[in-house]
Amino acid sequence: MTSTPTPSATLAPVLFVSHGAPTFAIEPGTLGPLLTSLGQTLHGIRAVLVVSPHWQTRGVQVMASAAPETVHDFGGFPQALYSLRYPAPGAPDIAAEVQRVLNDAGWPATLDARRGLDHGAWVPLRHLLPAATIPVFQVSMPHDLDTAGALRLGQALAPLRAQGVLVLASGSMTHNLYEFRHAHTDAADYAVEFTHWIRQAVNGHAADKLVDYRRLAPHAERAHPTEEHYLPLLVAMGGRSDSEAPRVIDGGITHGVLSMESYAWGLPATTH
Repeated sequence: MTSTPTPSATLAPVLFVSHGAPTFAIEPGTLGPLLTSLGQTLHGIRAVLVVSPHWQTRGVQVMASAAPETVHDFGGFPQALYSLRYPAPGAPDIAAEVQRVLNDAGWPATLDARRGLDHGAWVPLRHLLPAATIPVFQVSMPHDLDTAGALRLGQALAPLRAQGVLVLASGSMTHNLYEFRHAHTDAADYAVEFTHWIRQAVNGHAADKLVDYRRLAPHAERAHPTEEHYLPLLVAMGGRSDSEAPRVIDGGITHGVLSMESYAWGLPATTH
């Protein structure tokens, strides 16, 4: 039986956000305005900790850059994307705290003072916190991370919420780029069915089912030919408490197959 953080009015939220394709930065679709509205309700956030599938390392690393660069870690997309910047400051002091927290939780971690923000971080943050004034840093995903490990990693990060650190697990609800459609087309049935199954599991606090999704969820391998964009959902599930009801952020489906479904826990009770 694993422990979960005790809910408190002072806990910073934890989010799972689908960042979809890099074009989400300039094509907000349905999800972008919802994230902007959500971001306007966030107060007292000390820093944002991002876990993204676009930073995978041997073991765990923690970004300690004082002024992280905006990394354009993609190719073949509209030129406008490559001029975008997200100039948020880093959080080297908090990164050192996070390193200690992870080490104490059995996740040996090292600091990286040169790493910049990959698009799994800055693309959704352009919508969530467009002013880019709150410090941002990242924690890497180990190359060998699996679903159970991702849940444990989220549990290790959960205590940071009491220190005002918002945990942003950035992935994609579905991520089959082999079927990516540039034209605006109807949503593929398998993406809809997979998203519906995940939503039921999240609403039911069924972390065990989400860990075993490859066997239990419909169209799991088609929705995620590889798992790295799914694992942040388990990080978010590890960071929340069973006593915190999830808020569904229905971002729809873009490019036919990319579900932008996102979730948040621990939001202020006054938001709608």
